[in-house]
Amino acid sequence: MAAKRIPTGKGPSQRQLRVAELIRRRLSEVLARGDIHDPELNRLSITVSEVRTSPDLKIATAYVMPLGGRDVEIALTGLRRNSAELRHLVARDLALKFAPQLRFVLDETFDQMDETRRIFAEPRVQADLAAHEPDEGAEDDKQP
Repeated sequence: MAAKRIPTGKGPSQRQLRVAELIRRRLSEVLARGDIHDPELNRLSITVSEVRTSPDLKIATAYVMPLGGRDVEIALTGLRRNSAELRHLVARDLALKFAPQLRFVLDETFDQMDETRRIFAEPRVQADLAAHEPDEGAEDDKQP
């Protein structure tokens, strides 16, 4: 009898990562082609930036963002309303025992990147960064 692996809490397994990426690609294809029978959702261009799966692969959380960050609520509502159809379309080409339940969450990393860029562009931060840059012509501190 094989020993059952117990998750150590160190992050997703290789299997979770592999399945999540397959789901992300398939979901992106389905949304790009407009395979859903929802005209409101089909008129939006939605980016699926990441998918995370539960350890048992029964739940997949997709992090999404509509193009330009517009119509966020319309996109999330449409995705959630059509989650059963999306689940069917995504699982059709995946060789999984169970079709994962799809959950949709707004991907806020785009906003975080914009805020980080804004902070780095501030004159005070630029001056601080310039003060800590090593001289290009300086030699190593190591002595021969």
